[in-house]
Amino acid sequence: MALRHIPLFSQTLSLTFTSKSKLNKNNKNRFSFFTPSLSSTALMATSHKVLLPIAEGTEPMEAVIIADVLRRAGADVTVASASASLSVLARHDVKIVADALVSDVVGTSFDLVAIPVPLLPCGGIPGVENLRDCKVLEGLVKKHVEEGRLYAAVCAAPAVVLGPWGLLNGLKATCFPTLMEKLASYAATTVESRVQVDGKLVTSRAPGTTMEFAVALVEQLMGKVKAEEVAGPLVMRSNHDDEHTFKEFNPVQWTFDNPPRILVPIANGFEEMEAVIIIDILRRAKANVVVASVEDYLEIVASRNVKLVADMLLDEAAKLSYDLIVLPGGLGGAQAFGNSETLVKLLEKQRESNKYYGAICASPALVLERHGLLKGKKATAYPAMCDRLSDQSEVENRVVVDGNLITSRGPGTSIEFALAIVEKLFGRQLALELAKALVFARP
Repeated sequence: MALRHIPLFSQTLSLTFTSKSKLNKNNKNRFSFFTPSLSSTALMATSHKVLLPIAEGTEPMEAVIIADVLRRAGADVTVASASASLSVLARHDVKIVADALVSDVVGTSFDLVAIPVPLLPCGGIPGVENLRDCKVLEGLVKKHVEEGRLYAAVCAAPAVVLGPWGLLNGLKATCFPTLMEKLASYAATTVESRVQVDGKLVTSRAPGTTMEFAVALVEQLMGKVKAEEVAGPLVMRSNHDDEHTFKEFNPVQWTFDNPPRILVPIANGFEEMEAVIIIDILRRAKANVVVASVEDYLEIVASRNVKLVADMLLDEAAKLSYDLIVLPGGLGGAQAFGNSETLVKLLEKQRESNKYYGAICASPALVLERHGLLKGKKATAYPAMCDRLSDQSEVENRVVVDGNLITSRGPGTSIEFALAIVEKLFGRQLALELAKALVFARP
């Protein structure tokens, strides 16, 4: 048995949410708040409408995590395309289908506007560089801020969107580490907190801080109790100062074609955060990731109604061979995976050929255990599903590797899960580099 370590990013912050949904008063390294949030009673009395604008080149992890977490809290989230169509090609070739165009929601009043990092053209206008230059969105957000409503941005967006719009003057803010000087040039007081709240402004650093960011948005909208209620089932890390680990049994060297071909199936009801985090990080590592629909169509609706478009149908994908097959969770998705004869045969073939396979959240229990693919293996799963595993001896570990099998627990362990896959395929050094680039580990 081997224990692997990847050091985590460390900052000075003040509030934590634990995986048990209880406040840990001894941990002061999570969120830094400059002003207190409104009371839970006042906030819960209203319905909470959220605008999440995306455009070509949006960072998919950030957009999907924000939408998923806020919808878990009961917020009415509109994912709005600032591009020319509802279909948006995000970074790493992740295809997201928006709920509306930005131009369609100009007359709508929102309680929160949350902006993920924008990179490429919006609005269909040649030469426009990012969401910053989408004038319809700029006007909407400026009016929103003038009305005293909550607004937020993550990664590069505080520096390249809110700054040029003049919405940071005199406020404490954070952003992606390499853009801190640019952020300061817009009269913001820069801080290195993973999440920073100053009045109606909430900012954060990168994909690796976005889940904390989204939970902070829930607290600002609905109060601390609701935020803790949402954070608990995510299986979030309670302390980002600790090294993240995976536990390994029967270690073997993972070998593969160059680049490795990896199958990530999706089906209606799959967990969008888990799938997108896995796809995003593995494509950052230059793996050839094939996203295949288990349904009879390509556009899939995930568990929190985020719509993603697969690369191909599973029947087509099944004609190829894979170095690794990895299943996201989500109750509906896991059930669909377990009922797919084609997918189960592919998984059985992986095991018989001593190739690699893995699953997270509900899928270890509802797919792998159900079809005998965990026999003789140590594994973990979503906490509420662990009693379905025949061997529960290692279920408390966040990521478990046993030979050619890798399993993990839930949305809050997805980055660790994906980094462990990178480490097994490409080595520790690349996993460390990606962890730092995501600001999951110290940059």
